[in-house]
Amino acid sequence: MSKQSIFGRIAQLAKANINAMIDSAEDPQKMLDQMVRDYTENIREAESAVAQTIGNLRLLEKDHAEDVQEAAQWGNKALAASNKAEEFRSSGKESEAQKFDNLAKVALQRQIQSESEARGVEPQIASQTEIVEKLKDGLNTMRGKLQELSAKRDELAARQKTVQAQAQVQDSLKAFDVMDPTSEVSRFEDKIRREEARVAGQQELADSSLDRQFEALEDMGQQTEIEARLAALKAGNATKDGEKIVSSEEV
Repeated sequence: MSKQSIFGRIAQLAKANINAMIDSAEDPQKMLDQMVRDYTENIREAESAVAQTIGNLRLLEKDHAEDVQEAAQWGNKALAASNKAEEFRSSGKESEAQKFDNLAKVALQRQIQSESEARGVEPQIASQTEIVEKLKDGLNTMRGKLQELSAKRDELAARQKTVQAQAQVQDSLKAFDVMDPTSEVSRFEDKIRREEARVAGQQELADSSLDRQFEALEDMGQQTEIEARLAALKAGNATKDGEKIVSSEEV
């Protein structure tokens, strides 16, 4: 896994728009669970790769420090050899002085080589340091995104449970809502109302029948009285006619 690909993945995940991904998901809960798993796995892989990159940087820094140290040591050796050569030269021992001058030259050559090696890795160290800092920032951003994802997932899960509980409560209350024509209570009330109407109808029918019977009795009584009065009239007329006949015969 190259450093560039690691950095690219971290940058891509760090820029992910979580809200847009949630809006486009058919099942946000499952999508968030999967995203948390993916982010966790990607962070784990990225941490491993970044740790390796940091380790490589530290090796370069260590090699650079060793080269600098060796350059300083070879400089000290060159100085010591040069001083020794001057001691021999001041005492008239030119051959010995030349010998130590040659040693000083070898030390100086080694110093130059070590300094060159140290300068050679400095641009690489600078580049690696910049990459490591970017990778660290990307990892921190990813960790923040993971926390955001986890919080969003937990929030949605809690809200979903709340909605489900509210729906269950509403379904339970619906069965006892007397204003709901589909509820058991409403159907039972309607049945009672129909029974009450039937009984009221029977009562009204019974009352109507009794009224007609009393009306018939009243009609019969009235007819009987008429017949009686007619008979009385006839009887009275007959009496008057008889009296008239008697009076005529007496004359």
